[in-house]
Amino acid sequence: MTTVDPKIIAKAESWLNSNIDENSKAQISSLLASEDPTELVDSFYTELEFGTGGLRGIMGVGSNRMNVYTVAMATQGLANYLLKSFPGEDIAVAITHDCRINNTLFAETTANVFTANGIRVKYFREMRPTPMLSFAIRHFSCKSGVMVTASHNPKEYNGYKAYWNDGGQVVAPHDKNIIAEVQKITSVDDVNWNKNDALLEYIESDFDAIYLNLVQGLSLSSDAIQANKSMPIVFSPIHGASGKMVPAALKAFGFENVHVVKEQAEPDGTFPTVIYPNPEEAEALTMALALGKEVGAELVLACDPDGDRYAACVPDGKGGYELLNGNQTGSLLTYYLLSKWKEQGKLDGNQFLVNTIVTTELIDEICKGFGVTCYSVLTGFKNIAEVIRNLEGKATYIGGGEESYGYLVGDFVRDKDGVSACAMVAEIVAYYKSKGMSVRDVLAEIYTKFGFYKESLISVTKKGKDGAEQIQALMAGFRTNRPTEMAGIPVVKVVDVKESKIFDTVNGTETELKMDKSNVIQFYLEDGSKISARPSGTEPKIKYYFSVNAPVENREAYETVEASLEGRINKLKSYFS
Repeated sequence: MTTVDPKIIAKAESWLNSNIDENSKAQISSLLASEDPTELVDSFYTELEFGTGGLRGIMGVGSNRMNVYTVAMATQGLANYLLKSFPGEDIAVAITHDCRINNTLFAETTANVFTANGIRVKYFREMRPTPMLSFAIRHFSCKSGVMVTASHNPKEYNGYKAYWNDGGQVVAPHDKNIIAEVQKITSVDDVNWNKNDALLEYIESDFDAIYLNLVQGLSLSSDAIQANKSMPIVFSPIHGASGKMVPAALKAFGFENVHVVKEQAEPDGTFPTVIYPNPEEAEALTMALALGKEVGAELVLACDPDGDRYAACVPDGKGGYELLNGNQTGSLLTYYLLSKWKEQGKLDGNQFLVNTIVTTELIDEICKGFGVTCYSVLTGFKNIAEVIRNLEGKATYIGGGEESYGYLVGDFVRDKDGVSACAMVAEIVAYYKSKGMSVRDVLAEIYTKFGFYKESLISVTKKGKDGAEQIQALMAGFRTNRPTEMAGIPVVKVVDVKESKIFDTVNGTETELKMDKSNVIQFYLEDGSKISARPSGTEPKIKYYFSVNAPVENREAYETVEASLEGRINKLKSYFS
């Protein structure tokens, strides 16, 4: 048997000797006895930590796995932190979950531990999308909240998103402080398991109408919707929690011809019709696109399992559909919102938008064109929510998003909201249809005004302890041996977010980056291209984000410039392959 770090064995044995169920003990004994220690090491070499998406991991036994014990220990740590943060106050938390395997078990475990610690729980009677959990925290004046989900990860995963009293996911210093409290829980025996059902209150389905009323209030073009209310729209929840809410939101906006993909309408944590329940992947939209062709849909929409991400497909003019990426839909939403706000005379210099450092800079250019401030923050929607919180009462938030298919219109929710985003994208299609324009026509208009930006992404998966070490070695290599060129194009600037440094490679100067630290490094090339390297905060991946741009004179030049930009991206991708 391969030698295993004694600390890993000690941790496994401590679990084995704690007050856990017999089935879990049998699994740990089997791992300890196995000739191949890979699973033992991956299960116990570390603890799950709060990243950009909170607690997330593969389900199974062990400290590095999602199970009732890691969920309970995290909840005990969060409960302890809440009791310290709000001494003597009435503390309530909101909890819901999506469709994943063990989600009800994990959500109920979370609720039980909170009530055992004297904390009131507002528990959704049925699964609901993430944005509704965020809104519920604000609506019921909760101090915190938990969404049990692994978002768009494969079916083997589950997770636990922790929220603060503003409805946003926890940020500094709360995230690290919660981790510190969790780390004090050294055994499952440290968890208070004595639930108090008297502190449990259910959120019923009548809450849906409160949320939907606010979503409907986001609409800016009711006349255009009325004129195009019969426009065929297809939607798929991909077996997730948005199956009721997105069609309800589209109906609230006024759309009357919505077709839901029947094979993917029922919640199912095994996601039987897709490889990955991720609307960023074209494969996950196969059934939705087939139904779109069948009914002549002018828009095909889908959400991930917890309903915070959304995807939109539009006719490509060749009899098929084009899957818009998150940068394109984010740019469309930004342009539309600002155009309508300007048209309605609501832009007075006291509005703002937010995006992330790996999201297209086209959004920044659009905001500049309208004279509206756009803040750029670290990856993770919790950072967008933090800006909204800091500016609350001082300036008006219009919208914001990130390239990973997330956008938020309005501020009554403080996380990305696939429900309202789907409704707003449908409104955009209806609005421009009334003007005789397709979505591609609108994109061409945006590119003509602000520059043609094209983005792409490579995700490299490296699993387990060895994979995590390889990813860290790759990032370290970029720092110790900063490239001077990529694909033959000189690097003119390097932004190292982790080291808070900006390196001007042309002039040989170094300046301070005024932004919170994160393990991201960005390369700016002589031709205006930008490449960002970043380990994922929720998956065993390193991600490379590519962005290129060029001017485009008119609609007729759209396809030619697009092809040229695609060639530039492919050339840059070859550097990393």
